[in-house]
Amino acid sequence: MKTSTFCLRLPLLLLCLFLAAAAQAHTINYDLAKLSQSGVAWTYLQQGFLHILPLGLDHILFVLSLFLLSSKLSTVIWQATAFTVAHSITLGLAMYGFIEPLPAVIEPIIALSIFFVALENILVQKLKPGRIAIIFLFGLVHGMGFAGALTELGLPPADYFTALLNFNVGVELGQLAVILIAYLLVGRWFSEKSWYRNVVVNPASAFIAFVALFWTIERTFY
Repeated sequence: MKTSTFCLRLPLLLLCLFLAAAAQAHTINYDLAKLSQSGVAWTYLQQGFLHILPLGLDHILFVLSLFLLSSKLSTVIWQATAFTVAHSITLGLAMYGFIEPLPAVIEPIIALSIFFVALENILVQKLKPGRIAIIFLFGLVHGMGFAGALTELGLPPADYFTALLNFNVGVELGQLAVILIAYLLVGRWFSEKSWYRNVVVNPASAFIAFVALFWTIERTFY
């Protein structure tokens, strides 16, 4: 399958997943302990996806910040994957009780991480290798934030690992959906234009940085 065809079809598949999840977002009354393993896998896949689209505005802005500095699809996906690996580690540690994240500490740091990445987009002309390490560190923090959402949902004792794994897969699919939507709407057509940085990257990054700074202050003092 050609890359262009794949890029066009994958968002449709992700959209179907989103619609299926959204339809159940406020009506799930499952007794998780009675779900089959495949039912657990599907339920938590949807919940992971939903936690990004449409419910995770802060995570959406973080992923868009990754996209803005380099809209090359493979580069952005590698960054998002590093982020996913990192948040999977801390999410797993939190859910298994090895660490106990404090929301009052974690949430402001998550907002600050968005501010940092967005600001870097304005100050740095090109993507540098060290950004992967920074994204990985921020992913560790975001994983502790995901733990709060997953704790509210709960995990079925018999399929604990399956639920945790598929929640992470759903999060990754949500991130890929954000990236592909941004790529198909903006990056594919305009990223090589001479005006792209001044008209798209800098204003969008400034807006994200402003919102993230507001969240940082709000989550710290209120």
